[in-house]
Amino acid sequence: MSSLFQPFEPGGKPGSRRGRRWRRINRVPLRMVLPNMVTLLALCSGLTAVRLALEGRLELAMMAILLAAFLDALDGRLARMLKGTSRFGAELDSLTDFVNFGVAPALILYQSSLAELDNLGWIAALLYAICAGLRLARFNAALDAEGPAPDPLFFVGVPAPAGALLALLPMYFALLGGRWLTELPLLVAAYIVVIGLLMVSSLPTFSGKKIGARLPSDSVLPLMVATAAFIALLVAFTWQFLIAMAFLYIAMLPVGVWYARQNAKRSNAERSVEPLSDAPDE
Repeated sequence: MSSLFQPFEPGGKPGSRRGRRWRRINRVPLRMVLPNMVTLLALCSGLTAVRLALEGRLELAMMAILLAAFLDALDGRLARMLKGTSRFGAELDSLTDFVNFGVAPALILYQSSLAELDNLGWIAALLYAICAGLRLARFNAALDAEGPAPDPLFFVGVPAPAGALLALLPMYFALLGGRWLTELPLLVAAYIVVIGLLMVSSLPTFSGKKIGARLPSDSVLPLMVATAAFIALLVAFTWQFLIAMAFLYIAMLPVGVWYARQNAKRSNAERSVEPLSDAPDE
């Protein structure tokens, strides 16, 4: 009798050792499932943020988005640490990111500010969500593309979680008593469209994937202190801290472009020198 549900990663890579082993023993290692469970928790948090926003509980909705962003950062690192990466996990992560960082921020901003602009506000929210979806689709397509591997130091465009946290900048001001959100909805609409365009742009942005992969032994304690200070500031001064981080990220965008160009120049110079070293001596 066939199973009621399809197997994890149906089909898989034909002829792969992992696929043959799973078909033979009909078992999936728990380390392959744990990252996907974290991703589903992030999806629940993002959908809950939408509900809270519709009920007018904006501060709790923002907290739910922050929790989703934390879980999104955790699931990828957990998958790499446990060697539990899979194509199924990558697709699930992209769909979750679209809901959490594309749909949820757009609906929160529309509910709290852009609805005053009627159709124009909805178009702005729609464009932001579409840009998030296009960015994630481009990322998935790049996984299957052949050619040289992308530079692990950089993303192409602003990643979806960072884009969502930037797009919600008007909300941070509103939760501190600012009036930008309600008095200037046209500015909010223009702002989130710009953030959406940054997500689908070819702008190189720092990825941070290599941070923390290997640490000198004498930097472990300072890193722990810095992490504790980061969490303390986030908890004690949540919205002020997020405003500062958003402006810092925006200020780092031109730095990332400059550093990527310098890195590309060094790589091209090294490739141009390599054939000369192999030339025979005259």
